[in-house]
Amino acid sequence: MQAGGRLTGRVGRFTVGAMNIQTGDEEVTAAVPTNFSVLRIKRDLLRRSSIGAIYTGRSVSTLGPGSSETYGADANFGFHDTVNIDTYWARTETPGSRGDDVSYRARFEYRGDRYGVQLEHLAVGEDFRPEVGFLRREDFERSFGSFRFSPRPYAIAAIRRFIWEGRFDYYTSRAGVVETRLGQGFFGVELENADRFEVEYTRSYEFLDRPFEITGDIAIPVGGYRFQDARVAYQFGRQRAFSGMLAVQHGSFYGGEKTTVEMGLPGGFRSGRLEITPRLSLEPGISYNRVELPHGRFTTGLVTTRTTYTATPLMFVSALVQYNSSNASLGANVRFRWEYQPGSELFVVYNEQRDTLTPRHPELQNRSFVIKINRLFRF
Repeated sequence: MQAGGRLTGRVGRFTVGAMNIQTGDEEVTAAVPTNFSVLRIKRDLLRRSSIGAIYTGRSVSTLGPGSSETYGADANFGFHDTVNIDTYWARTETPGSRGDDVSYRARFEYRGDRYGVQLEHLAVGEDFRPEVGFLRREDFERSFGSFRFSPRPYAIAAIRRFIWEGRFDYYTSRAGVVETRLGQGFFGVELENADRFEVEYTRSYEFLDRPFEITGDIAIPVGGYRFQDARVAYQFGRQRAFSGMLAVQHGSFYGGEKTTVEMGLPGGFRSGRLEITPRLSLEPGISYNRVELPHGRFTTGLVTTRTTYTATPLMFVSALVQYNSSNASLGANVRFRWEYQPGSELFVVYNEQRDTLTPRHPELQNRSFVIKINRLFRF
């Protein structure tokens, strides 16, 4: 990057954000000087609603001669703290586009205590290519629905709530080919001590239009595959000295079988956590998978541990060490954060990854050291 700037703020009921970055050329990757622009504006409506618009631009497209631009508008409406409706529409203009360059979504959600409903339809065109940002999946339509029933049995003192939920997820290409289909039934029990018990059953279908290499010597052939599996989990409440999730899952997997054993991994609601002192804690995580396929069998393991020391409410240091058996890599991430003023922060981050297959000493694959500081100015 040669230069760049960002501006964010509020003007009355409007929230505005703008960013512009200019990069230079680079011989190794053959990168050329490129300008990136982003402009976002949002207008608050009523108590919990808003409408907005966004523009992104890239002066040099990666898809062909010329520039690349994206335009979009969105709306979010909230009613009575339980009903939410949100939608967006976006279009890209890129070199070589054949016209299917639109993406849109409409979603309805009701979040009552006893009942819950979600309905969603999402579409991403084959030629929808936002070159500032990224897409998790291209050329598809998704229809999703879920219904939840969660009564509170006041006559049972030890149980806070039962949860029954059904979900259905359906993906097709824009041409109508079924790519993914998933039906799921869920039952959970929330206890008064904040523990939680879960049982989940899933039936799904996945279509592969190209071979999928799952390990270095095993590939899944092209075709449609049906799965069914069951999962049992127990979540220990966050108030315990040791909290986290333990889970076992077993079922079919691309014509074979897969068994998974997990202890909550760091970084999520179900992360494992061991509080040594009020300031020092460990977040251990283990995931073990045994897979048996018609073409072979293998096992994978992921072991992580995050250690966090909180010096003050505004300062902490954490270290994450992770071993992944699928690529025999050992990684470490050390991060220091200090909020030296309200809204202003200093970050110091060190990352390192090594290949453990190297004899005697793990070979260094990459290393980085980053210092970031930001300052909040109030007008």
